[in-house]
Amino acid sequence: MHQPIKVIITGATGMVGEGVLHECLQSEAVTSVLIINRRPSGRVHSKLTEIVHENFMDVTPLMQAVSGYDACFFCLGVSSMGKKETQYYRLTYNLTIGFARLLSAQNPGITFCYVSGAGTDSSEKGRLMWARVKGKTENALLQMPFKAVFLFRPAIITPTKGLKNTLKLYHYFGWLIPIFRWLMPNSICSLSAIGRAMIQVAIAGNEKKVLEVRDIKQLAASYHKT
Repeated sequence: MHQPIKVIITGATGMVGEGVLHECLQSEAVTSVLIINRRPSGRVHSKLTEIVHENFMDVTPLMQAVSGYDACFFCLGVSSMGKKETQYYRLTYNLTIGFARLLSAQNPGITFCYVSGAGTDSSEKGRLMWARVKGKTENALLQMPFKAVFLFRPAIITPTKGLKNTLKLYHYFGWLIPIFRWLMPNSICSLSAIGRAMIQVAIAGNEKKVLEVRDIKQLAASYHKT
């Protein structure tokens, strides 16, 4: 049996963060959850503590609040659509690394899970702007003094039924998911699987640090056995 864990989740008012939070609140392996959001989530649970912090560019006020946790599931992110590289860089690289620096200073033994995306460019030299920025962010996280860093690269994500922050896109095109699952099985995973995989690596670790869709599904399956 592994020791239970206390986790921090960012981005719980978005689709991925809400889904990860849902899995953590259901998991016996997770004893408490701190969510840090820009706006209230509306969630109430005996294991849940929430901090509303609007300015993630200045996380110094969170210094004391983030101490004493075992893992951070960083699900906060923005779309690159309509954004110039300087703006996307600031909201992706600067924001993530600033929060990660605070965490690593306050929790030397913490595990950091970062939601990146399929196609992220680890070379930082590719054609796609978002992929370069995500790649630079991943590379910087791997150099930080965490207990472990795991980089999640989902592609097509199937939502968790009943959650309120599911992207509207899924309401219109959800009927295509069975087709994608048949044509591209290694490009699609459930939001539930992402949450379970994060819990699994937080409690048991994993040799592989960059986790593609196939890896995420395998880790989620392993979680059922713990």
